[in-house]
Amino acid sequence: MEVILLERVEKLGAIGDVVTVKNGFARNYLLPNKKALRANESNRKLFESNRSKIESDNADRRGEAETAAKDIDGKTIQLIRQASNTGQLYGSVSARDIVEALDTDGAKVTKSQVVLGRPIKSIGMHEIKIALHPEVSVSVKVNVARSPEEAELQAQGIDVMAQMFERDNASFTEKFDPNAEPGTLPDDGPAEGAQPEATEAQPETAEAETAEADTAVAETAEAETEAEVVEAEAPEGDASDDKPQA
Repeated sequence: MEVILLERVEKLGAIGDVVTVKNGFARNYLLPNKKALRANESNRKLFESNRSKIESDNADRRGEAETAAKDIDGKTIQLIRQASNTGQLYGSVSARDIVEALDTDGAKVTKSQVVLGRPIKSIGMHEIKIALHPEVSVSVKVNVARSPEEAELQAQGIDVMAQMFERDNASFTEKFDPNAEPGTLPDDGPAEGAQPEATEAQPETAEAETAEADTAVAETAEAETEAEVVEAEAPEGDASDDKPQA
């Protein structure tokens, strides 16, 4: 669809330009917001007859926007929100939230002037564009944090999430053994309270202990044999000796 622009539209053109846009964009945005007219013959004549007034009104609005911009440009607003340990918000920050925060700070803007492509869903410093007029834009910083203390750190340029990540990793240090073979775990030494393992006996000591054991067994066997021989050689007593005398 061809339209005649009644004000400057970013990436399209300036006042009086005839441009071709998609039908949906024209019907849903340009025409209802009085930013353009359909480019037909009657509207062309209407625009030309009112061109000077349209341009004059635009200049007045631009001047007012430039005055307001001085009080808004570079402002920093603070929003305290609940978030997870990864910095993701339980919810989001919308254009309405930014309007209310600026209003509390004494800056008057409308929701349509807040250029927010998507809601803010993480803590940190976010730079947001405020379009006060088609030809006048400023930026504000939105400091989203979980507490006033975190907001103060972020305002100083400290990345709170990076600092938290480094602090958590400090307690997980890996012991490095330069002499360890690839694929082996480092030797942490004996556990506290554990008994030391028995060391393997030296070859000479083991042989001596074995020889002593063999000698003891041989002596025991020899003693048992001698006892059996003595018992066998002993004479049997006379049977009459056992009988009582008459």
